Amino acid sequence: MAPLRIALFQGPGGVPHTREDSLAALADAARQAAGAGARLLVTSELYLTGYAVGDALPDLAEEADGPSARRVAEIAAEHGVAIVYGYPERGGSALHNAAQLIGADGTRLANYRKTHLFGDFETGSFVPGDRAVVQADLDGVRVGLLICYDVEFPENVRAHALAGTELLLVPTALMRPYEIVAQTVLPTRAWESQLYIGYANRCGPEGDFDFAGLSCLAAPDGTVRARAGASGDLVVADVDPELLKASRAENTYLSDRRPELYDSLG
Repeated sequence: MAPLRIALFQGPGGVPHTREDSLAALADAARQAAGAGARLLVTSELYLTGYAVGDALPDLAEEADGPSARRVAEIAAEHGVAIVYGYPERGGSALHNAAQLIGADGTRLANYRKTHLFGDFETGSFVPGDRAVVQADLDGVRVGLLICYDVEFPENVRAHALAGTELLLVPTALMRPYEIVAQTVLPTRAWESQLYIGYANRCGPEGDFDFAGLSCLAAPDGTVRARAGASGDLVVADVDPELLKASRAENTYLSDRRPELYDSLG
């Protein structure tokens, strides 16, 4: 099976942008990604609105099939690139920190609501999701979705691996001084659960936050195949199903598990 080339969009940086600004930047990133041969573009957590939106959040939230989703679908179809983007989702009376996958033909393929909320802003603003594993098939690769803090729990990543996820996509808003997550935790998660992880972060100061950048594609052999710096960037790398197959054959963590011993972890 041919590798799946993905692009991780770390930007635009700085203060929160309007949805129109974010969508315009997304269209440009999709054009660049397609030009580099990528079939998938991944953006950051709450990409559409910015993270530091405070009390404006309820007015910025949209349904999963809202006008921004329709515009993202147009961008995906125009450039022939699937897109994962973070946004605040309105689901009935509740608000969720969500990420949606739109196929290269503009079809909505998956929507995930963050299950592990971080800090006062998130816990005070969002209702956590109740589905640990959300997946879709993309160009023959089984992809899954998590958001930022979710990936810092090994149970989440292992649940995806056991459900067949091959590429875990993680829109992120990792703040300083937690660079260790991008630098050390992500490659470890990819190694211990034997899958690829695409981690797309925000960058630069925004309100009271300072985002670390360092977006990356971590491979199941523990290597990092692409890494952004601290400022706006678009990094491209390949997800190779054959490498994943060979890595899982050599590293037998998944098949050597003894789940009957882990009941106390519930």
